[in-house]
Amino acid sequence: MVNILAPILFVLFSCNRDSIEILPSRLDLPDQESWGVTILLTNEGKMRAKIASGHLEKHNEKEFIMLDELVKVDFYDNSEKHTSVITSNIAEVNQASNDMKAIGNVIAVSDSGITLYSNSLTYNSKKEELHTKEKIMITTLENDTLYGTGFESDSDLKNWRILKPSGVTNRGLE
Repeated sequence: MVNILAPILFVLFSCNRDSIEILPSRLDLPDQESWGVTILLTNEGKMRAKIASGHLEKHNEKEFIMLDELVKVDFYDNSEKHTSVITSNIAEVNQASNDMKAIGNVIAVSDSGITLYSNSLTYNSKKEELHTKEKIMITTLENDTLYGTGFESDSDLKNWRILKPSGVTNRGLE
């Protein structure tokens, strides 16, 4: 019996704390996860944006929501009429400000026919503006294709500006 217990006791007492694997910190893991979600962003009771995604991770302490899997954001005007839509691979939402950043294969399409392509696009909820510092491409119904670096616009893509433009247009000079 002593011959059997000695090796077991040796193994139990020879382990030190340094060899124990510690799980990742809880701060890196989401507090909540959901699938097939829709988030409504409102301003004075009126719907301004509807965000849909296949997956959501909510981090309470950081006041941060991460969306992935078919992210789609629909924007609405003051009359709650649809004005534009953005799709992306991922979106991050700051819960304190309701600001959102779309990341990866971002496509923004206005109901008036403007289409913006970029790698990222940020929505400022308070100002209801879109912007990026990255390279962009815009196509219009008039068959214009414009390129540039940096972009600013209202959320319905009616009043937009390319910060460093380049490209080709078929329009004549006025």
